[in-house]
Amino acid sequence: MSAPQSDLICVGALAGSYGVRGEVRLKSFCAQPEEIETYSPLSNEDGSQSFFLTLNRAVKGGFTGRIAGVETKEQADALKGVRLFTTRDQLPTLPSDEYYHADLIGVEVFDTGGALLGTVKSVQNHGASDLLELTGAGLKGTVFLPFTLAVVPTVDLEQGRIIADPPEGLF
Repeated sequence: MSAPQSDLICVGALAGSYGVRGEVRLKSFCAQPEEIETYSPLSNEDGSQSFFLTLNRAVKGGFTGRIAGVETKEQADALKGVRLFTTRDQLPTLPSDEYYHADLIGVEVFDTGGALLGTVKSVQNHGASDLLELTGAGLKGTVFLPFTLAVVPTVDLEQGRIIADPPEGLF
């Protein structure tokens, strides 16, 4: 399953073993977390490994499951930290006001006057709503911009730009 890097979307991560019989713990980054199983086989980031995944049950912070060929606790632990990817064409088409995080990273953010504010480094979520982590030459460090319609009225991925109206004093 070798695909161009931009066509791979991270849908989950392995969090080590669960029990002693080769089950894995995993976190799903899908909007409907259990749907991660429908994208199987999943791959690692460079596509060199494939993982045939079957979910067993929900546990705190994720799921337990089986990966074909993983039979022992040690094999499951060795996969801890592996991020799981699928190809973009397997994912559902999103409504016009939703975006895959991977599509926002690297996009330049401008204010409503056209001045460059920074570039999206990552998309974070600490419980309330998404935050765009911005970096740039004019910034002392990273700035977290609330990713709400009021603060970010325009996302134009075709033009590769985001228009923001940041709260007073953020920049």
